[in-house]
Amino acid sequence: MVEMAVRVSTAPVSVQRQRPTINLLHPSSPSVSLASKHLDLRRRRFPSIACQRDPTVSDSSPLTEEPIVKSGLANDNPSQAATSPSGSGFPELPNKDVNRRIAVFSTVAAIGLFISRRLDFGVSLNDLSALAVSYEEALSNGKPTVVEFYADWCEVCRELAPDVYKVEQQYKDRVNFVMLNVDNTKWEQELDEFGVEGIPHFAFLDKDGNEEGNVVGRLPRQYLLENVDALARGEESIPHARVVGEYSSAEFRKVHQVVDPRSHG
Repeated sequence: MVEMAVRVSTAPVSVQRQRPTINLLHPSSPSVSLASKHLDLRRRRFPSIACQRDPTVSDSSPLTEEPIVKSGLANDNPSQAATSPSGSGFPELPNKDVNRRIAVFSTVAAIGLFISRRLDFGVSLNDLSALAVSYEEALSNGKPTVVEFYADWCEVCRELAPDVYKVEQQYKDRVNFVMLNVDNTKWEQELDEFGVEGIPHFAFLDKDGNEEGNVVGRLPRQYLLENVDALARGEESIPHARVVGEYSSAEFRKVHQVVDPRSHG
């Protein structure tokens, strides 16, 4: 008995260790809550993205891309947006016929602008002098005559040159237009004869060379036009026989005088 007791007491006692089991179906246990927290931390660190297909799109339906419209590039009102016939949402480009019409219109506009500038701003006193009839011929061809006394340094003369050119082009077949430069000593006698004190000085002569009146200085073109028209129609008098506007003094010619009997102007 004693021996058996000793054997029993000295025999090693084996204790079987059991690992705790975690029941995921019962989250109320402490071990389960720790595991859940651990899983939550892992989920936070590595978030997952799940792609879910649209259940309304079937496999057989074709894939289409909708055009992206940026703000400010399209009209807010869809009904007012211009679209092409193909329905792509973009404005239709002009065809070749439209481009041809635009080119023709641009060409005509450029030509018209050139002509208008030539008539209004491109005419100089030298141009008028080149187109003018000589004084000797004007006194002998039996036509009424307009004699303009001018100078290249005369600002008013240069300013009125386009108006004189327009009137001259209208009546050049019926009226002589003569240009006499006051700086040329050749015309000293004519300066005294017509009493030129300011320029531009326009003297209006009938077909026999008799003076009917004069206009001096800056005045509306209508004065020159009406006087020339009266000369062309053979009237006995002109409507503006003695009119004076702003002018340049003819005394400045003494500073610019040149002796050139061969000069036409």
